[in-house]
Amino acid sequence: MRVIEINGSKFSNLTGFYREVEREMTFGLNWKIGKNLNAFNDVLFGGFGVHDVDEKCILKWHNSKKSKTELKDFDRIIEIIKEHDNIELQLT
Repeated sequence: MRVIEINGSKFSNLTGFYREVEREMTFGLNWKIGKNLNAFNDVLFGGFGVHDVDEKCILKWHNSKKSKTELKDFDRIIEIIKEHDNIELQLT
């Protein structure tokens, strides 16, 4: 199963979070993803260059405790991830 990793030590706000998501979860796009929760939700479905649509994968979120204290939407982000049956979330 594909493993995708994001690192909470690389960002401290939502803008940085979206940059990290774009860097780790998209590839080969000639455009940028939106900087909002709807766009993040779309990326989780797959098909943006890193994992295929509905492909099962593991999303490892390193330094997630730091992110929880710094991102006001952290709990909503986690809810969105958990809505995707193809994504196994691992908080480290």
